[in-house]
Amino acid sequence: MDKILVVVDMQNDFVTGSLGSSEAQAIVPDVVKKIENFDGTVVFTRDTHGENYMETQEGRNLPVVHCIEGTEGWQIIHELKHLSEGKRIFDKYTFGSVELAEYIRQKAEAANGDLSVELIGVCTDICVVSNALLIKAFSKEIPVSVDPKCCAGVTVDAHEAALATMKSCQIQIA
Repeated sequence: MDKILVVVDMQNDFVTGSLGSSEAQAIVPDVVKKIENFDGTVVFTRDTHGENYMETQEGRNLPVVHCIEGTEGWQIIHELKHLSEGKRIFDKYTFGSVELAEYIRQKAEAANGDLSVELIGVCTDICVVSNALLIKAFSKEIPVSVDPKCCAGVTVDAHEAALATMKSCQIQIA
């Protein structure tokens, strides 16, 4: 079986920057181990905004400037930089990436459905859940899972609520 690991938004602004948290910092060692030991294809997503972020719907609802393309906050965290080199990175301009979901759908078709996808990263309750649900919608028959030890939400309660939502949508919680 082919396997894909999706590393969601492990960027400076979400770990130590403007939206960073102790929960996000705490998962970094487990994320590193997961990537290093993963037997399959590893891809990354990168939350990407422009200088006009505060004028967007997201910016008006989450008025914290973050992940502005080309800035230090937009970069993959230092601990994962070497692990992301040469890997596919999906810049996403909203919570979920249709491009990522389509990529996985094509990989599933090429593997005759013999593919599984696992997601890790931040924020469980925004971008991880959005991408997991998109992948499930595009490729409903492949197993999709999330490793909660390698995810962090905006809050612990939001993290747990997102895991419950994904579980109810037939996404496996590892």
